[in-house]
Amino acid sequence: MKALKIDHIGIAVEKIDTALSVWSATLGLPLNGIEEVLDQKVKTAFMPIGDTEIELLESTDPEGPIGKFIAARGQGVHHMAFRVENIDKALSELKAKGVRLIDEEPRYGAGGARIAFIHPKATGGVLVELCERT
Repeated sequence: MKALKIDHIGIAVEKIDTALSVWSATLGLPLNGIEEVLDQKVKTAFMPIGDTEIELLESTDPEGPIGKFIAARGQGVHHMAFRVENIDKALSELKAKGVRLIDEEPRYGAGGARIAFIHPKATGGVLVELCERT
């Protein structure tokens, strides 16, 4: 698998509006928009910084993955996303190497990206997202 770059860093927050006062108003990162991803029970806000982005993640359901993350660990860095050229090929290569995956097949995330997660037990405790954008 070849990672092209860090696509984004996902940060779990209780409220996007409150977090924007730090990330956008104080630190000066421009907001590219807010989007709800229904099947992931999350609302996202992307802010570009150089050729990567910060993604704020607000749970829309306490039983969703971000809701559970915040309940267990509080707000903070949730995942790091690597841009890949071909997510199907990347997943196939990882499976062949015996890497533990959360998603064996890609699904759609914010902004229409095809995404899949590598289990944190396979990466020393870091949740890694693979991201393919067209």
